[in-house]
Amino acid sequence: MLSLHSVNNDCFIPNWQTPLEKIPWNVLVIVLEGKVDYMINNKRLILEPGDIMFIPESSYRTGKNHNHTLHQKYTVLFHLTKEMRDIPEFLTMDDFTKLQSKNFNYIKHRAEKLFMEIRGNNTCNTFICDGILQELLGSIGRELQSSQVNPMKLKYAQTIQRYIVEHYREAIDINQLAKLIHRSPNYTIEVFKEITGYTPIQYIHHLRIMEGCSLLLATDMTIDNLSNYLGYYDASYFSRTFKKFISMSPKEYRNQESTVSSSEFV
Repeated sequence: MLSLHSVNNDCFIPNWQTPLEKIPWNVLVIVLEGKVDYMINNKRLILEPGDIMFIPESSYRTGKNHNHTLHQKYTVLFHLTKEMRDIPEFLTMDDFTKLQSKNFNYIKHRAEKLFMEIRGNNTCNTFICDGILQELLGSIGRELQSSQVNPMKLKYAQTIQRYIVEHYREAIDINQLAKLIHRSPNYTIEVFKEITGYTPIQYIHHLRIMEGCSLLLATDMTIDNLSNYLGYYDASYFSRTFKKFISMSPKEYRNQESTVSSSEFV
């Protein structure tokens, strides 16, 4: 299982550096802007915007700003037990893994969500954060294996995915997505599911429901308003879809958290 320790947003810190040490966690680094110098197990590398690096626990690591310039990045620190099923291969390796992600907007979006969620005070935040982290690691693992996938299929799926991530709260139909890659609707569904494991519609629902979980805990939006905001325009359909993904209704999800929070003061 995963055990999340912390999520940091290093945002243009002057004279940033981290000393040479044997790190007690696994570290996921996601670089947004600028460049970063790292030395990992006596190997030097420079990370640039769009780079993702996984540093396994017990590695020797040091880092600093590249040529005294500033940078912005997310770092995610976590523990991992090997008993997890279907674990991405890169998480089992003893050396670091570096990737220039073709799905970086999506990775950035999920890292931002993880950074915000871990700062919440609600009990369910831990559950949500573990899910986001697992999704992030799984997406990276899938992309690392994508060299075995037909490059054109991968390009099609990435085009569709980028569009969905940017527009998932809007009304999107399969014909609209098919036009993006100039292929038939049936082919669009098949190639996206082959690469991502989701149909386009399942992926849209997934992003909306994860956003809904956050908003239920962080805001006092009504279910009707939340439904409209997420693009459902029918509160009953939103509730049914939410329950299908989370195994409880939006109201039950919010009330359960309220009950837990109130009990802390009894």
